[in-house]
Amino acid sequence: MVSFILCYLPHNLSFCEYLLFFYIILGVSVTEKANMSCVLVLYLSFIVLSGDGIISEGASRPHVVNVGAIFGLNTLHGKVANIAMKAAEDDVNSDPSFLGGSKLRILMNDAKRSGFLSIIGALKFMETDAVAIIGPQTSIMAHVLSYIANELKVPMLSFTALDPSLSPLQFPFFVQTAPSDLFLMRAIAEMITYYGWSDVVALYNDDDNSRNGITSLGDELEGRRCKISYKAVLPLDVVITSPREIIDELTKIQGMESRVIIVHTFPKTGRMIFEEAKKLGMMEQGYVWIATTWLTSLLDSYSPLPPKKIEAIRGVLTLRIHTRESRKRRDFVARWNKLSNGTVGLNVYGLYAYDTVWIIARAVKSLLDSGANITFSSDSKLTSLKGGTLNLGALSIFDQGPQFLEFIVKTKMSGVTGPVQFLPDRSMLQPAYDIINIVGDGFKQIGYWSNHSGLSVIPPESLYSKPPNRSSSNQHLYNVTWPGGTSETPRGWVLPNNGRRLRIGVPNRASFKDFVSSVNGSNKVEGYSIDVFEAAIELLPYPVAHEFVLFGDGLKNPNYNELVNNVSTGVFDAVVGDIAIVKRRIRIVDFTQPYIESGLVVVAAVTKLNDTPWAFLRPFTPPMWAVTAAFFLIIGSVIWVLEHRINDEFRGPPGSQVVTILWFAFSTMFFSHRENTVSTLGRVVLLIWLFVVLIITSSYTASLTSILTVQQLNSPIKGVDTLMSSSERVGFQVGSYAENYMTDELNIARSRLVALGSPKEYATALQNGTVSAIVDERPYVDLFLSEFCGFAIRGQAFTRSGWGFAFPRDSPLAVDMSTAILGLSETGQLQKIREKWLSKSNCSNLNGSHSDDDQEQLGLHSFWGLFLMCGVACFIALLIYFFKIVRDFCNDHKPLEEAIVPSPESSHSNTLHMFLAYFDAKEDKTKRRLKRKRNHDLSVKFPRPM
Repeated sequence: MVSFILCYLPHNLSFCEYLLFFYIILGVSVTEKANMSCVLVLYLSFIVLSGDGIISEGASRPHVVNVGAIFGLNTLHGKVANIAMKAAEDDVNSDPSFLGGSKLRILMNDAKRSGFLSIIGALKFMETDAVAIIGPQTSIMAHVLSYIANELKVPMLSFTALDPSLSPLQFPFFVQTAPSDLFLMRAIAEMITYYGWSDVVALYNDDDNSRNGITSLGDELEGRRCKISYKAVLPLDVVITSPREIIDELTKIQGMESRVIIVHTFPKTGRMIFEEAKKLGMMEQGYVWIATTWLTSLLDSYSPLPPKKIEAIRGVLTLRIHTRESRKRRDFVARWNKLSNGTVGLNVYGLYAYDTVWIIARAVKSLLDSGANITFSSDSKLTSLKGGTLNLGALSIFDQGPQFLEFIVKTKMSGVTGPVQFLPDRSMLQPAYDIINIVGDGFKQIGYWSNHSGLSVIPPESLYSKPPNRSSSNQHLYNVTWPGGTSETPRGWVLPNNGRRLRIGVPNRASFKDFVSSVNGSNKVEGYSIDVFEAAIELLPYPVAHEFVLFGDGLKNPNYNELVNNVSTGVFDAVVGDIAIVKRRIRIVDFTQPYIESGLVVVAAVTKLNDTPWAFLRPFTPPMWAVTAAFFLIIGSVIWVLEHRINDEFRGPPGSQVVTILWFAFSTMFFSHRENTVSTLGRVVLLIWLFVVLIITSSYTASLTSILTVQQLNSPIKGVDTLMSSSERVGFQVGSYAENYMTDELNIARSRLVALGSPKEYATALQNGTVSAIVDERPYVDLFLSEFCGFAIRGQAFTRSGWGFAFPRDSPLAVDMSTAILGLSETGQLQKIREKWLSKSNCSNLNGSHSDDDQEQLGLHSFWGLFLMCGVACFIALLIYFFKIVRDFCNDHKPLEEAIVPSPESSHSNTLHMFLAYFDAKEDKTKRRLKRKRNHDLSVKFPRPM
């Protein structure tokens, strides 16, 4: 009987099932008298129960764990993924102990690139109690099926639907197991910045994945001051049957300015795009093509491509998700030909398909090891629906879905793609890309991009141990062979090839026509600004067809704000002329490098100051004169005090000594003093004073020379501060931004402003007092002063700006023109053009190129340090001298005071008189006189005996 049962024992029993079976056999052998029919019933019941999977290890180890997969098996990604997932399934099940006797089963649903079949496949998996679904292949279906996954708590894992908008906040049960396209677009944006381009064209299919990827690219470019100038939208990849739509979009792009084209599509559409671009001549020199990861998938799976196909993509840049080199990866690559039977090559998505199966397997293992059951229950929302023939009640909720999802996102393993780990925001750890250049009959890698350190020529894994460094100097790529076979980086743009000349707006001025004017009322223009523009155009490395269009009637100056605004609205392609670069305008257009300095200045009528007999007093301010004179007297007095007791040249009658003090003090001004100083303190003081006098006389001489040789002008208007504090009327040029600046920034009432239209009106208004001053830009004022005398600039320029040419925002022509203007400046050609138009004068000088404010009087504030130094020296010298003379006086009078008995007649006044007499007396005579007096006093008090 035992042998009979062993012959029919199922071979797929788990360890616990075998153990239970032997317990039955043991019972038969022990109870030999047992009824054989009972044993057979037990055995048959065991077979039925085990066959249905009801008996399992601890009731938590099912025989089979179902995992669904939704892919189009007729697509490149579907073919590769199917082979890789089957290989992963076999590898997981090859070790029965990994899942504790359970087996992982991948159920493939061929969606045939149909959204409807994808939905049906997902619902079918929900009926068969799948714990997870791999897929869907496209982001369109990921958005739809994620709602089902959220409701039924079944995680969906995809390595191809990498739409950046598939947020885990909105779709918590959708997990991207490959880097999101957000990082792909960031890499492309950094490549565009690296090569110095600012304007690109995006070519993509009208599906969620492509559309949202390009949206992310636009956001990344905007943060780098770049933009997508045109979005060429193609029909869905599955519905394109002819290249007609592609040709139409490429033809539009061919006539546009940008030559940097981003192709974000699928292999089928991508091949058609490059084939048609080749026919249209768009794979020649000057173009830049950047394809996303679809191209590297095509190259990896079908390499080498036929010569005709590879010729159509030469010079293209493309990217591939970077996978770290490892033994696991090498082993899997070595197995691929056997797994695929040579039908298709392995691409990076095959590696991610393999790792995705292992992510699910590890999560299943963690779930079962935690003691949880794999159970499903009916959805009350679906069972309550009545009517119709749809069996919605068959869809069940995965009870352990949230816990299973948590195990998935906590996965940490080493796969064939490298380290596999999810960050808190569900993005993959350390996203990176290989940057590929299609050359010859194959391709070469020119570098890497990583979210850690940006562009580099060394593998990203060698940089992760170092601090991130995104500085421009640390970004590197190898040389690229661009379309057309050139190694020179393309400019990235050309002037639109639409047969239209650039419309250049030019102000039709009524005054100051040296800057820009029409010739005899025709459309031909000339002037300083026009010559600078034409000279800069000649330096560009490409021709610029253009025509000038006059703006204004020529009877009065046009409004320059309106002229500049016409560039932003597209009326003009650029504006050339005397256009000031100011904040209000730079917000709406881009300006070139200034070709002439400018700024608002104040000009007023002036009178000459140097025609006066007292001009020699002007170098110093009155306080300066007073302090200087006082110090001459102070120094003379101090030297007299320090010298008169020991120096005969400082002695004599009082009147003579006063004259000596004055003579000595003022003669030091010319270093012609004849009196010698013999005391140490006197010499120190005199040395310091002579240094001060040297500085003062040198400054005086320089200032007086300037006053007498440069024409000095005077006016009650000292500068813009005078205008702000007064109520006088102020003139401005019609059309200038000076009007708004004075009202908005300087708070000058508009009623005080007078509009003037020409230099002649300037002169008339200033001469007859209609305005007290005129505020205008420096180039206009210089031209005005060269023609009209008796006026001058008052004060300094109170704004700093310049004149430039205006172009639309982000126009690359503005950058090239700025470079050309710098070239004109460096070669001196810009100065020659200025001399041709602006270097003329009808006056003997430039009327106020210098003014009394330009040559300020020297005040006390410029010399107080010298006077302080000299005053301190005098004070210290007097203090030392005072202590010395008091000490000498006390020493000389001490023996006399001890010898003479104090009498009532002695008083402080006698002591003071004695000190003053001692101070005034010459030092050697004083000592002899005191000795004789002391001897006389002693003889009177102690007479000698007779």
